[in-house]
Amino acid sequence: MSNAHRYGPWAVVTGASDGIGRALAEHLATQGINIVLAARSVDRLRALATELEAGHGIETLVAAVDLSDSVGVDTLVDVTRDLDVGLVVLAAGFGTTGTFLETPLAAELELTAVNVIAVTHLAHVFAGRLAIRGRGGIVLFGSIVGWQGVPGQANYAASKAYVQSLAEGLHDELRPRGVDVLAVAPGPVDSGFGARAGLTMSSATSTEVVARVTLAALGNRRTVIPGTRGKFLTAALLPLPRRIRSLILGKVITGMREPRRARITQR
Repeated sequence: MSNAHRYGPWAVVTGASDGIGRALAEHLATQGINIVLAARSVDRLRALATELEAGHGIETLVAAVDLSDSVGVDTLVDVTRDLDVGLVVLAAGFGTTGTFLETPLAAELELTAVNVIAVTHLAHVFAGRLAIRGRGGIVLFGSIVGWQGVPGQANYAASKAYVQSLAEGLHDELRPRGVDVLAVAPGPVDSGFGARAGLTMSSATSTEVVARVTLAALGNRRTVIPGTRGKFLTAALLPLPRRIRSLILGKVITGMREPRRARITQR
């Protein structure tokens, strides 16, 4: 990331209460950028806000919103209306693990609401604001599972394929307007996702690495794959036909699952 002038004075970070979102908020705070912290857990957000303000002398705004609900999305849009936002990091993500028929329909519809509908809504609103401003950045989070369909995470992978495609298109549309758009496609990340989802992950990338690599790539890359394992898996799988990639990753997900019912989690 080049400078606080281009991406400040305010950044919006969704999913900021833990995981990748929290790590990104912490990194942005070290650069003197004020942060709108958005997630569902108001207690975690307030604790983080206190920590960032005391440690880095920045301002924060806590937005306790549920992005699976259109009311929550509208609230985030409204509370940021009068702020000079230069960076939007849409790190909130909802995942399911299990076959499409194992997981409840309500969970899959909620996943779509968070990973697709909310991302589309917020990206559209803030892209418009940033284009008028003439500078800024948007960071969207896909995943290496989004390169193909994945049995055992079919809807999650599909949602990440959408985000990847959206980010690539927006990158070229908004660049002439002074707005940088970056797609981040992590592999396994040590964010608590695996444990909560009933998955056993090894050699996972730390959230600190994801945050650092993401901010370094913003304005310089179209897509970034943070972490050694994510890069290795992508390089190994991409030359293969999509059908084969799907079969391989389906077996990987099956091998990582604990022998119990499908699990649902927030990233």
